[in-house]
Amino acid sequence: MDEVVSTADPKSSGAVPLVSVLMTAYNREDYIGEAIESVLAQTFASFELIVVDDRSTDRTREVVQHYLGDPRVRLVCNDRNLGDYPNRNHASTFARGELMKYHDSDDLMYPHCLEIMVSALQAHPSAAFALSGNAGWPGGPSPMLLTPRMCYQREFLGSGAVFRPGPAGALFRTGAFVELGRFPLGGIHSDTLFWIAACARRSVVLTQGDLLYYRVHAGQELQRLDVSYELARLEGIMFRAIDAPECPLDAAEREQAKRNLVAGFIRRTIRDVRNVQPRLALFRLKHSGLSLVEWLRYTRRPRRQTAAGTPPPLAKEQG
Repeated sequence: MDEVVSTADPKSSGAVPLVSVLMTAYNREDYIGEAIESVLAQTFASFELIVVDDRSTDRTREVVQHYLGDPRVRLVCNDRNLGDYPNRNHASTFARGELMKYHDSDDLMYPHCLEIMVSALQAHPSAAFALSGNAGWPGGPSPMLLTPRMCYQREFLGSGAVFRPGPAGALFRTGAFVELGRFPLGGIHSDTLFWIAACARRSVVLTQGDLLYYRVHAGQELQRLDVSYELARLEGIMFRAIDAPECPLDAAEREQAKRNLVAGFIRRTIRDVRNVQPRLALFRLKHSGLSLVEWLRYTRRPRRQTAAGTPPPLAKEQG
């Protein structure tokens, strides 16, 4: 049974906040205090912060307890260690807000983050979630509403990066996140697997970039030695997503998308060899899932356009 620690009873704390900020944590005593403070400093006021500790063995819980005097903050202590994405899905079950935002326990939200993302998502009711990257989105000004086809055009025929933001780069409609099945449990790139499936089914709004400070340190999951292999495996999954029945691209676009992906496979395989990583190169080729016929068919010059996946009026203005 999870232990919920708070100085306020969420059932009797007045109006339900619009946004539930979810912060999953495991051994983040050195960072989580600043992460919490960055949430509490938001210019957008209608939010709750739910910290879900995954059986930390350091002082993480003790640091969080320092902030429980703020009625917006709750601490949930898991009765067993779940792991990264299972804990993220678990955290979502505590969200009361209509909207839901993950914020990692080692990152910093800039004060305007929630305000910008909430206003963009509220202005586009057909969108299931908003995405923010670590830079601006090419092709036009943000926010921009993308249909499923535009998402796939941007990812596979244009500048890419739609499937790159981590969980903290999204603001979800809570009901849509649940309806879409939450994060699939596919390892460190479970977020990308979610974007691949969700963007094929629901519209997305792209907001301005650089809304949080993504901290890089040795304790991150992405610093593990096997991440390069997991990323290589993901490349094959993305290739197969183009053949999936729900892929919104037309036949000609699918063909070009495959050529673009194969060009990337080849470029990264050559890089592996140059970096004296022959095992990674062989792993990449094996897990691409391509047959010899597909290699021969799609080994062509890639073609990407900045305006691909840009809403039509904006694309027209680009000339």
